[in-house]
This record gives sequence, structure tokens and C-alpha cells, in this order.
Amino acid sequence: MTEEILIKFLLKETSEEESIAVQKWLDEATSNRAQYTQLEKIWTASKSLSSTSNIDEEQAWTKFKARASSTETFSSHEAIVRPIKQSFGWLKIAAVLVLVAGAWMMYNVFGPANYTDLTASNKVITEHLPDGSEVTLNKNSQISYATDFKEDRSVKLKKGDVFFNVAHDKSRPFVIEVNKISVTVVGTSFNVKHLKGETEVIVETGIVKVSTGKEVVELRKGEKVLIKEASPKLIKEQNTDQLYNYYRSGEFVFSKTPLWKVAEILNQAYDAQIVIQDASIANETLNTTLKEATPLDSNLKLITQTMQNLKIDRNDGQIVLSKIK
Repeated sequence: MTEEILIKFLLKETSEEESIAVQKWLDEATSNRAQYTQLEKIWTASKSLSSTSNIDEEQAWTKFKARASSTETFSSHEAIVRPIKQSFGWLKIAAVLVLVAGAWMMYNVFGPANYTDLTASNKVITEHLPDGSEVTLNKNSQISYATDFKEDRSVKLKKGDVFFNVAHDKSRPFVIEVNKISVTVVGTSFNVKHLKGETEVIVETGIVKVSTGKEVVELRKGEKVLIKEASPKLIKEQNTDQLYNYYRSGEFVFSKTPLWKVAEILNQAYDAQIVIQDASIANETLNTTLKEATPLDSNLKLITQTMQNLKIDRNDGQIVLSKIK
């Protein structure tokens, strides 16, 4: 679909046949709708420019013809310029195209930073960011980082569990945004988990500053903070286990770990639905080390051998842990 037709559609100057063609094109693919949405944003930005810029339509048309002859377009998609009827207001559309071209340039220079997505679906991945920082994403995790990352070390954690080993650069702090939470560092290593309305930050080395608007806390080696969306208080405490590290170490190291937390970690690692039926056993502790590569059923069997008062049943996809009567 050519840009001039899309511009006409935005201006509501397409014929019935053209409108049907555009609508069909929009419905064909998500990428088409995304392209049109981007064009709408640029058009909206162009309106603010028009309020401070008087465009001469004849001059705009001359500029547009010069652009067309040199195959220069207003977007990264090459446009095919075709003549259309004068009744559709060629000069008006040409002026809009020139205006939008200016808005596109302004949008890229002064608009919001572009971000590149990095996603781990069914396996753990480790990648290097453009500044040399290393990130390890657990399964089902997603981040995005500023495209101009060497100048703007900005990361957004959308979901999941990510370990950051940040390259030192005192002049450009490394900032991670998780909803309304901000994590700022210069050069350090730490884990951030954002799942089910909770965000946990655990520091391995260096100093990490965590903030939620007015409230700020500094974390050092071995310290952590857990923030719940329902009550976003920053409470610093000592980290007492290495379970956050299982997807990098390949081991579940349970050391006096309450059963409710065992179930929570195994649910995340295996995408399972383990539930504790008896509240009386939720805080009973487990001391053992299991391999992440071992199938869940085998690890559950090992757990029952260690906690001999525990039995396992299955019910509609759930794995139910209860106490042997």
C-alpha cells in the first residue's frame, strides 16, 4: 500500500473503492496495522508543526516532485508515486507529505527513544548488549533496550527473570525500568525478577539503587528488596538463599527452604501448577539439591523421599502436595 493512499485515507479523501482496499490491507497483517499506526503518530506530530509553520502548497508541491524524482521518501518504506485525480487535492496531499516528512525527522530526533526487544521463550539465553554488559534471560522473559544503547543505557523489563552483569561506565548509569520501579547502577551484577505483580532485586556485586518515585533504597552484595504492586514499599533485607540463580547454575539448592517456596520455584522453572493442600505443611523445610535438567516428576519423587510425610496427587492438571494421614 503506497503512502499517498494512506495519507488520503487519513485525510478521509479516498474513494469508496480505495477505502475498502485500505481496510482490507489493514486486516491482512498485524505489521500493516502497525505501519498505519506509526503513520498516524507522525501525522499527529505534524499537526503541532503546522501550527508554527506556514506551508505554501505550490512550494510544497515543487519540493515533493523533487523528492519523488530522487526517490527520497518520508519513511523507511520506499513509496511508489502514482498520479491521482486532481479532485483529491494533489497540492494538499503534497503539502501534507512534506509536512509529515519534517515531522518524521523531528520525531526521530526528539521523540521517544527507540527500543530493541530481547525475548527468551522456551530456553535460557545469554546476550551481550552494545555497551558490553551481559544479560541472562530465564525462560519466558522479555526486556527491551534503547537502540542507541552506548549513549542511552536504558532497559525496560517487561516480564520474567533476568540477571544483569553491567559494564562499568560512571558517566552513563545503567537504568532498568519495571513499571514504576527504577533500578540504577554504574557497574555491578544483580538479578531482577518481575512476575505476578511482584518485583524482586537481588545484588551479587556492587551497589544498586532502587526507587519508586519518592522512596529510594541502596542495596549491596547479599541484599535484596521485594516490591509488591499492592503495597509498593521498599524494605531492604538479607538474601538467604541462591534459588534466584537456578536458571544460571542449573541447580535448585534448597537449604531450610519452606515448602511453599519450593513449590513456587518449581512452578516457575517447569511451568507447572503445584499447590499445597494442607496449610500445616506449607512452612515445613526442605534440605536437598536437585538438578534443573531432571524431569519434574523425578524431582518430586526425590522430594517425597526426603520429606517422608509428604504425598503427591494429580487433579485436573494440578500437582497437589498434602500430608500423609
